[in-house]
Amino acid sequence: MEFEQVIAHCKALKKEVEQLGDSDGAKLKGLKARIYDFLSKVGGPNNTFVKQVSSVESTVTSYQKNVVSEVLSSFIAHMENGLVGGISPKRQAELDVVSDLLEQANTLLENPKVHSAAPAVLIGATLEEFLRAWVEEEGLSLGGKKPSLDSYCKTLREEELITKQDVKDITAWSGIRNHAAHGEWSEVEDRARIRLMLEGVNLFIRQKTA
Repeated sequence: MEFEQVIAHCKALKKEVEQLGDSDGAKLKGLKARIYDFLSKVGGPNNTFVKQVSSVESTVTSYQKNVVSEVLSSFIAHMENGLVGGISPKRQAELDVVSDLLEQANTLLENPKVHSAAPAVLIGATLEEFLRAWVEEEGLSLGGKKPSLDSYCKTLREEELITKQDVKDITAWSGIRNHAAHGEWSEVEDRARIRLMLEGVNLFIRQKTA
């Protein structure tokens, strides 16, 4: 969803809240669910705005309506200041580096003189860097686990920031990276397989930063 669309949708939800009548408790409950879902998708499931909305009771009073309305107003201001979704200038710079590294991997993959193990290692390292930065941005602890692609993956899953399917995909990509890093050439000589890895990692990162 584009920035302007997010702002417009926020304002539309805010207007709906403000137009609720005293007997519209059911509507407020439904609106809260829609707002919760929207803010979770745009700003992440653990952001402060989501928590504020979920704490509001579903009985319609001027106070309850004002709280939800102000949460949406604050979220709009947060968006306009470029802080939505936890994408700080530092995080954006990290994402730019990740994008550049994946482009380099694509260039290597298209060069028939370069063994496909090289882009496989680079793709895996890029994915690990993306997950590391994500864990750091969320302020999460590895709980004593050694920093690695696997530990970052488990930490994000524990916080439900990634799905079970994401974990399966990351585990598969990690396996390919490890084959390449350990010189197990027969496991990584299929360029089509590495191409699928690149496309999968690209899609995963785009989805998690949308």
